[in-house]
Parts: sequence; C-alpha cells; structure tokens
Amino acid sequence: MIRLAAVLIAADLLSGSWSTGPSLPVARSEVAVATLAGDVYVIGGYADGNVDQALVEFYEPPTRTWRAVASLPRGLNHVAAVAYGGKLYVFGGFSEQNDAAVADANVYDPANDSWTPIAPLPRALGAISAAVLGNEIHLAGGRDAHSVRTHLVYDPAANRYSQRAPLPVGRDHMGLAAFDGKLYAIGGRIDTPAHNVAEVDVYDPRTNAWSAGAPLPTARSGMAVAVYHDTIFAIGGEARGMAAAFTTNEGYDPAANRWTNYAALPEGRHGTGASVVGDKLYVPAGAPVPGGSQQSRTLLIFSLAP
Repeated sequence: MIRLAAVLIAADLLSGSWSTGPSLPVARSEVAVATLAGDVYVIGGYADGNVDQALVEFYEPPTRTWRAVASLPRGLNHVAAVAYGGKLYVFGGFSEQNDAAVADANVYDPANDSWTPIAPLPRALGAISAAVLGNEIHLAGGRDAHSVRTHLVYDPAANRYSQRAPLPVGRDHMGLAAFDGKLYAIGGRIDTPAHNVAEVDVYDPRTNAWSAGAPLPTARSGMAVAVYHDTIFAIGGEARGMAAAFTTNEGYDPAANRWTNYAALPEGRHGTGASVVGDKLYVPAGAPVPGGSQQSRTLLIFSLAP
C-alpha cells in the first residue's frame, strides 16, 4: 500500500479560538460524546479513583445547562456512542477499571428516558470507534487483550451486525469520522500508548476497501474527532511518557488530502470526544494528563467564527 506523505500547513496565526462553558456536574474521563437533538451527551467513563460510571448527562447549549438522564445499565468506560434516528446507540467498553472488554450494546430513547438492550457485539471490545454512514453504524478497531482490525456494521432496522473489510492496521483509541460518503479512521495506538500511529485510512463502502490518506502529523491516541466546517478535526490525545496530554488541534481537509494546524487547546486533554452543535464544537470532560489518574469537569468550546 502506498502511503502519502503528510502535508501540514502551519499558519502564522492559528485559526479559531477556544472558550469554556459551564462545568460538568461530575468530573469524568474516558467518556463517549455524541450529539442528539442539538444537545451534547457525555456517556459513562471514569470518575475519581477510576470508578466506572453509568452516568449519562447532556449539555443544552441554548440554556447553558447540564441535565442527567437515565444511566447506562452498568458502569463502563471506553464505550463508543453515536446518535441515529433520534436515539443514542452505545457499544462495547471496559468494565472492572479498564480490565475487561464487554460486548454490551444498548439504545437510549429520549422519548421515554430509558435504555433497551440490542444485539450484543459479536466480540467483546473496548476503545472501539463508531460513526454513522447512511443508514448503518460502522464500528472499527478496539481492543480485547490486543488491538484488532475488526470492522463491523450494525443495522438498526434489522438489529444485526455484518462484517466489512478490516482495518489495514489494527488499533484502538482511534478517531472515526464519516464525511461525504466515506469513513476516515485516524491515528490511535497498537496495544499501548507507547505505540501510537499516524495512519489515516479511508473506507469507501461502494468498493468495501480502504485506501491511505495523508497521515496524521502528530501521532496520538485517545483524541476527540469530529467533522466541523467540512474539516475533520483531531483534538488532544495522549502518548506514554508525557507530563500532560496533547493540546494539539489539527484539521484534515478530505478534498485536498491535507492537514492544517488550528488553535491549540488551552490545556491538554484526552479520553473525551467532540460534539458539533450549530457553529461550535464542544469537548467535554476528559483527562489533562495521560492515563486515568485525573479527570476533568471542564467544557471546552471551539469556534471558527470571527
């Protein structure tokens, strides 16, 4: 496979700006983040002492208010979550303080504030990544005892999984984003944060094949990834041996196959996700240092608006 050289544009003045919003009620890291009905949902994770959380809260941007909803059936960290069809789907994760991968899969219906089990994952996986493409939910990568190349598609209408072409490089803690009919698997790590990767793999469902995109300029894992202003942002992350998590904020232009530097986070962050509502990108909770020893209540807000 031919790997294209990374192209990184460093502007004299980095684009965009960060601000903070109302703090989360509970400090957490290793959460999942999703956008549902214009609200920013934060699911599961660790709290102080690395205690697994079943807590689910959402932030309502118009009122600048946090609210709690029905908890997950059990406390889990490193779950994957996406919104589809007005509901929230949550897959996999770890229990027992990151020691045991699970095959749990549940759907949250805000109409009755309840969780319902759906078909479990064919394989127990934590730190798996999820994205919606068309009428399907794609699940890629993750880890049980080791990083995997697994690529599954969940059909919400049929409540079943099917296999797709596996990742070229097995990894976990990676970013996964859908844009213009394709999937983008970004960064991540092989087994440990000492082996972060820069791979960007692009999946085309029409051919059921992966191809190489321009590599991530800063190899990292545990970052927040979201599509904002037709750009795939990779924000924060971690690597072994760092005193603090990455503040790096890089954006990928799929049309140009090019990475650009944007305004860095005001403080390091990993173990979180990103949610786009309106013209702002939200990064809630997470950890300021590598590993799970610290958690954050901070809500960081990124804007490209002048």
